[in-house]
Formats: sequence, structure tokens, C-alpha cells
Amino acid sequence: MAGPQAPHVQPPPGYGTPLPARSGWAGVLIGIGVAAFVDETVFHQLLHWHHFYDKSTPAAGLVSDGFFHAFGWVAVVIGLVMTADLSRRAGLSARRLVGGILLGAGFFQLYDGTVQHKLLELHQIRYGVDLTAYDWTWNVLAVLMLVVGAVLVRPTRRR
Repeated sequence: MAGPQAPHVQPPPGYGTPLPARSGWAGVLIGIGVAAFVDETVFHQLLHWHHFYDKSTPAAGLVSDGFFHAFGWVAVVIGLVMTADLSRRAGLSARRLVGGILLGAGFFQLYDGTVQHKLLELHQIRYGVDLTAYDWTWNVLAVLMLVVGAVLVRPTRRR
């Protein structure tokens, strides 16, 4: 004998509709936050190469690192909330999410390497050494992430 059946629940409007642009933007936020986290953890805390703002006292540098770390954390949390919402709606595009992560990380790194390091001179990658190899490596990796990310978020043709 079969028990009572649960009433059929209709999915909400738009359920299962891919949302590639939103998936990409969620990825961009995650990518920016992860790149900021890696920069903060590796170069600021573990290697002690620089602070976010090096034109003042070490205490001011530590405070600037704290704000920088909070910014990265907030970006990741917002991106993950967007990703969870997309997943719940069955609208997540994994390809666009990964592409967005690479675009966000590449953008962050290129912005950091050009605007913060060179134009504003908030800090350098490292002090007391020739920066040429560091600058080239930093910015070339950023461009590579941007290129691969752009390829992944590019709309594909449907046959």
C-alpha cells in the first residue's frame, strides 16, 4: 500500500535557465578576492616583502594590510553567495565562473602591478633588488590569466 504522495511543486520561474553573465561576475569577485588573499598572505605576511601601503610607518602598513585583507574577504564572500544562488537556481555556468575567476585575478594582478606599484607607488613587489624580473613576471602572469579568462567567458556558438 502506497503512502500519501507529496504534492507536485513547480520550480520557480526561470529555474534551470543558464545565467552566464551572472556566473562570470560571481567569478570575477571570487578571482579578485583570491588574488588579494594570495598577495596578502604570501607577499605581506609570509615573505614580509611589503605592505599594502609602504609610505608611512610599519604600523600604518599593518593597518592598510588589514583593510586590504577585509576587502578581499568581502569580495570572495559576495562571489560565493552569488555562486550558491546560481547553483540553487540551476543557472550556474561553470565555464563562465572559472573564466570570471581568471579575469578577476588577472585584473587584480595587472591593476596592482601597474597602478599600485608604478603609478601610485603605494608599494613595490620587493625592495632592495632589481625589480625588472619581478615586474615582468607579475604582469605577464596577469595578462595570461586575462587571456585565458576571456577565452572561457567568450560566448560559444550554438549549432
